[in-house]
Amino acid sequence: MCRRTLLAAGATALGATVALSGCTSGDDSDDARDAGETSDGDDGTTTTDGDATGTGELDLREANVTGVEVTENGGGEYRLSVTLYHDDDGEDGYADRWVVERRDGTELGRRELAHAHSTAPFTRSTTVTVPDDVACVVVRGHDQTHGYGGRAALVTLDGTKSFHDQGSDRSSLAGRDCPG
Repeated sequence: MCRRTLLAAGATALGATVALSGCTSGDDSDDARDAGETSDGDDGTTTTDGDATGTGELDLREANVTGVEVTENGGGEYRLSVTLYHDDDGEDGYADRWVVERRDGTELGRRELAHAHSTAPFTRSTTVTVPDDVACVVVRGHDQTHGYGGRAALVTLDGTKSFHDQGSDRSSLAGRDCPG
């Protein structure tokens, strides 16, 4: 498996920026991580508290959740604005949805995405009804080619969040404590 790396070099004499994409070799578990990330152990996930604005070594073949904002609408309804980062230009498939789940994986809602959004991070919103007994939710991105994988978020209903690098497969967050 190849993990893509994006390198940028400024060409000041030409007034341009050059970007190179390539693969890194070696075990993905040895990849450099963003500041503030810690390895969580046996399941291979990595956690980042707060905003995942640093994209570090994200595998852009996966639909990575890099931001979540929560607004309470009342009556158990919450508006979630989710930022995904995926290389929609790089393959046949694109990031086609994100979902909101209980920690046990039960889906509470989803936001379908009807077209590719290039390679830049993009944000879309939807309203989800969350039962009273749910303290936090999982937000996961999905793409047409690889399914679920990449970075997921564990989010409390007041907006506190932590981000978990799942790798190329969906990882259960059932045993995780809510952030905060």
